[in-house]
Amino acid sequence: MTPPLPTPTREHEPSEYRLSQLGVLEAESVHIFREVVAEFERPVLLFSGGKDSVVMLRLAEKAFWPGRIPFPVLHVDTGHNFPEVLAFRDAKVAELGVQLVVASVPEAIERGLVAEGRDGTRNRIQTPVLLEALDKHRFTAAFGGARRDEDRARAKERVFSFRDEFGQWDPKRQRPELWSLYNGRIHLGESIRVFPLSNWTELDVWQYVRAERIALPSIYYAHEREVFCRDGMVYAVNECCRPRAGEETFTARVRYRTVGDASLTAAVPSDADTIEAIIAEIAATRVTERGATRGDDRFSEAAMEDRKREGYF
Repeated sequence: MTPPLPTPTREHEPSEYRLSQLGVLEAESVHIFREVVAEFERPVLLFSGGKDSVVMLRLAEKAFWPGRIPFPVLHVDTGHNFPEVLAFRDAKVAELGVQLVVASVPEAIERGLVAEGRDGTRNRIQTPVLLEALDKHRFTAAFGGARRDEDRARAKERVFSFRDEFGQWDPKRQRPELWSLYNGRIHLGESIRVFPLSNWTELDVWQYVRAERIALPSIYYAHEREVFCRDGMVYAVNECCRPRAGEETFTARVRYRTVGDASLTAAVPSDADTIEAIIAEIAATRVTERGATRGDDRFSEAAMEDRKREGYF
């Protein structure tokens, strides 16, 4: 007769290994970075100096540590930049020793590739400049910081977003990603946009910034600026964004939830000047960061989807 097995004791029990929510998101993003580098010949990371691209750089560091980040970073420069963000971009690139490729919208305007709108804004003419840079440098995969919580069009995205030979996005040609299996097969001229932060939220990003002690441009924290109101949004007075007739300027304590073209990106009234205060503020808000601060998404209900179909991120 077979003797009974001994009753297991605690020392025989397997130790528990559980990741926090941020740990799960980080592990998924690190896996995505490694998959892309393994599958694609020439990846690149879109880097503006904004919080999402800074977090992506931190994740890329972790993915390939102790080696260096094995791809360059690309900034589509509209010429309408916040000085604090541009200075931060240059300092971060120098710190990490990565190659910076700049695709200049002002230079493209001079060459006649794109034409500036009558309103003087340039955010909507970035797409041809981006597509030209991707083609010129033969990048086959491009990391972007888009998240599904930002906009309904971005909620349709896969992590690996297939783009045709013209750099355009067709939601009907998106590939299934069951069990986190990513299909990176492309033909000559086609490419993939990759979104390592797809499943993150704005709150997740800030909690990760706190956990990793990541430095960000100062305009993300509350400070005093000369501003004016337009269409229910608060804009800072700068070289490319001036008040129109009837728009009065005043000084207010504000911060930026997102950074982009300075002529179209609004601030939000805030006293949150620490990471803890920002996290508490975001946890209570019910308006997405793009909905609260990006004037270029107010042209139509489908503004973002229209731009994505043209090749925008």
